[in-house]
Amino acid sequence: MNELIRLEKVTYRYGREPVLVNVDLSVSAGEFVGVVGPSGSGKTTLLKAIAGRLDPIAGRVVREPGLAVGYVPQVETVNWYFPITVLQAVLMARVNGRVVPWPSKDDLREAERVLERLGLAGLGGRHIRELSGGQQQRVFIARAMLRNPKLLLLDEPTAGVDVRTRHDVMHVIHELHHDGLAVVLTTHDLNGIAAHLPRLVCLNREVIAVGRPREVIRPEVLERTYGAPLEVLSHGGMPVVVEHYPEPAGVEEVEATARVVPLREGHHEHPA
Repeated sequence: MNELIRLEKVTYRYGREPVLVNVDLSVSAGEFVGVVGPSGSGKTTLLKAIAGRLDPIAGRVVREPGLAVGYVPQVETVNWYFPITVLQAVLMARVNGRVVPWPSKDDLREAERVLERLGLAGLGGRHIRELSGGQQQRVFIARAMLRNPKLLLLDEPTAGVDVRTRHDVMHVIHELHHDGLAVVLTTHDLNGIAAHLPRLVCLNREVIAVGRPREVIRPEVLERTYGAPLEVLSHGGMPVVVEHYPEPAGVEEVEATARVVPLREGHHEHPA
């Protein structure tokens, strides 16, 4: 597989705060890569660096000449009260930056084709706020796909959705990957998503580990990534992460001193 993009010792800061430090990473054509890490670990910044939306202060990003990249930001960044239809939202991928911001007939045909491909046919005239969470996410994927990318970047595409919606969204993404698209996504879902991807990157400002889920979803790697101990079990050959919460102070003492008080002879408990 030919290499689409390569990051070499990439470093980036917001002010004096380092967000990415000496990051080395490559993505080849047709790959599916997941990026996991705690909040503030640089996952979004990494995607923006790959997309060319920011320049590193050190290191470099090497791209295949003419590489088209589609970028889907977090849904939480969307202004749902902005009066825009599904079709208009998708067409923004074509008309933004034009001197005359009006779609051509070819733009309209391509937008309708992409909407149909993603199961959104007939919804072009609907206000995007009226759609379900899964449909909204597919609209933003459709907008990114209108650029005809070879590489699709998705920032937490299943954040804040229920299990069924997560399955629907991931099904769409897997279909696009099956058609030959390279995909990089970020996620906090270690069990529902990350464990099922071909390749994972554990990130906490720097790359902690890269490899298959069985290689990187390990207690020692996760503790370095998240800064907290996590237990990893195996179920059906797949790693399963178990998070343990500390017991509140004094719970053990209360349990140790608790006693069952026997009823006095002749005393009967009345039903409530």
